[in-house]
Amino acid sequence: MRIVWALITGLVFGLGITVSGMINPSKVLNFFDVAGTWDPSLAFVMASALLTTAVGYRLVLVRPAPLFHAKFHLPKTTRIDRQLIAGSAIYGVGWGLIGYCPGGVVPALGLGHTEPWVFVAALLVGMAIARFTRNQLAKAVAA
Repeated sequence: MRIVWALITGLVFGLGITVSGMINPSKVLNFFDVAGTWDPSLAFVMASALLTTAVGYRLVLVRPAPLFHAKFHLPKTTRIDRQLIAGSAIYGVGWGLIGYCPGGVVPALGLGHTEPWVFVAALLVGMAIARFTRNQLAKAVAA
């Protein structure tokens, strides 16, 4: 049953991203073009997501456990470190340059364009490089 709810949740998210137009990279890029064809709709999508998340966390975290798992999996730390800042900066720059984010690109894969597929391939390569680099640094520190 867990997998069914995960599928439903993903479909609702994808539908929301699609209806809001956030699978269109030019719509996202227009948000960052303040001096040109600025489109504030991304701000409304972000504000809606923030409000939904704030209310959702308040309602869900009063429960002792999630419905389909034994415990909640929340971050163990709230520390802001170099890794978090670097990752956030890379994410933000990539999103601002390309117009896709990992959540918005998944529904865009079904549009039949090559750009989302290239983005996903680059995303996976970047994740592999980051994992490899992190493992190599951990080995170097341990040695």
